[in-house]
Amino acid sequence: MELHFEELLNQITEFMKTEANTNTVIGEQFDLGEFKCVPVIKVGMGFGSGGGEGTDAKTKGKGQGMGAGAGVGIEPIGFLVTKGDKISFVEAGKTHGLAAAFEKIPDLIEKVVDKRMEPAL
Repeated sequence: MELHFEELLNQITEFMKTEANTNTVIGEQFDLGEFKCVPVIKVGMGFGSGGGEGTDAKTKGKGQGMGAGAGVGIEPIGFLVTKGDKISFVEAGKTHGLAAAFEKIPDLIEKVVDKRMEPAL
């Protein structure tokens, strides 16, 4: 069995680039009534690999092996929201997850935008 370690590393790297690009991870801008929303996320990546070969002293058999792995962690952190020429960032709740954030978006966006549009004292 011939080891193609460099080829394996290239394949894993290409896979990670494909899966962690902005179109795949962040998603497309969407409209919510008069608001335009763009999801914002945090991405973390990890990668590890190893390989080796050896000879069994009793059987004189030879062996070799290798392995590699990669992981991608994705966490939603909020939304960039526009209404007219105003832009706001609405943070997603840490303890409620993305589903809860989506349920609260319409009311939350309205409150944030209204608050920012109030005249300063």
